[in-house]
Amino acid sequence: MLIRSIAKTLILPPALQLVCIALAIVCWRRYPKISRALGLLGLISLWLLALPVVSWSLQRGLEWNYAPIDLTQAASAQAIVVLGAGRRREAPEYGYQDTVNRLALERLRYAATLHRQTELPVLVSGGSVFREDARPEAEMMADTLIQEFGVPVEWREGGSRNTAENGLHSYALLADQGFSRILLVTHSWHMARAERVFQNAGFEVVPAGLGFARQQLGPEVLDFLPSANALRSSRYMLHEWLGGWVYRLSP
Repeated sequence: MLIRSIAKTLILPPALQLVCIALAIVCWRRYPKISRALGLLGLISLWLLALPVVSWSLQRGLEWNYAPIDLTQAASAQAIVVLGAGRRREAPEYGYQDTVNRLALERLRYAATLHRQTELPVLVSGGSVFREDARPEAEMMADTLIQEFGVPVEWREGGSRNTAENGLHSYALLADQGFSRILLVTHSWHMARAERVFQNAGFEVVPAGLGFARQQLGPEVLDFLPSANALRSSRYMLHEWLGGWVYRLSP
């Protein structure tokens, strides 16, 4: 998993662009044309990916088939499944203990809202990606739901390391109890890949996405100025596009 994580880091922004710029500097004397091409590629792509209008376009391409859930769709659902999104390691304000990251917290908050609206039991799904991660993410997710949102957690699926395993392991927990129709809680831009995985595992999925792109009549001036938030969002979107292609090509 470490090698896979390093590879993903190097082929996604901003690392890929920085590698192009570094190669441009190294090649400057011997291969000036290649150097200029690499430098321009790195700088221009970095600039574009840092524009809000580009990051939102990438997100809309992932979530175009989804909309915020209509609770009438949840009438026949049997459980809420919340997918993990990563951890924040050794947070000082929590006694240097690992806790859920920002994205995971957004998913848990929405899951808590859905639980109050539907009273459906909740399953949290997320394991330990690296060996040094002592606690599965599902345990931290459960603690957050119980202690901070007052929502009980019925199942803790702590063996998965990615979305594909989220689906398989969650089905193993719920199928024996006759639960097959679920509300699937994850970010809108992650929903297409997650829904496909959970359907392949055997679930009937009601998408319960969150974090949809801003709806507006037209772009604003600031949408064409680079920002760190837009670059981070573009990285998430490109990661999801890449993940979707990999999952489609996988047997």
